[in-house]
Amino acid sequence: PLVHQGRRPAKAVVGEEFEISATVFREGHDAVAANVVLRDPEGRPGPWTPMRELAPGTDRWGATVSVPHEGRWTYQVEAWGDPVTTWRHHARIKIPAGLDTDLVLEEGARLYERAAAGVPKNKSQRDLLLSTVDALRDESRPAATRLAAALTPEVDEVLVRYPLRELLTVSEELA
Repeated sequence: PLVHQGRRPAKAVVGEEFEISATVFREGHDAVAANVVLRDPEGRPGPWTPMRELAPGTDRWGATVSVPHEGRWTYQVEAWGDPVTTWRHHARIKIPAGLDTDLVLEEGARLYERAAAGVPKNKSQRDLLLSTVDALRDESRPAATRLAAALTPEVDEVLVRYPLRELLTVSEELA
């Protein structure tokens, strides 16, 4: 929300849900993702809220947020290239077609290793990603089975919480 192109703060009531939207894109065909970070009146960042694509193909992303107490809150939008989603798209095409399967699965294993490095140590989510890396590299299993291990809802949940972000761009802080 912008009032007079950001010269005045947007207003909301405590607990009222409102939408923050942004145009998010990058050159090429790689996937993008974004989130909103609210900062409380003392300037502390709160938990970030993942944004969703509002209408496919329009580059418009949005998230519904609310503030828990009164004060002058601010927000920023963070956007980035999403290499895991890009890889998943390619893998879902190439693996069933039998194209470059070993290369595609190794690329996925390396991406998941990088993603696991971004998960705090002593977290079961990190172990889940590392076991996914092992599954992607397990040549005793069929390629489709190896890929399926990387596409489970449990893995999705970890990657939403700890996304692998490339080319991070952060908007100006708005009130």
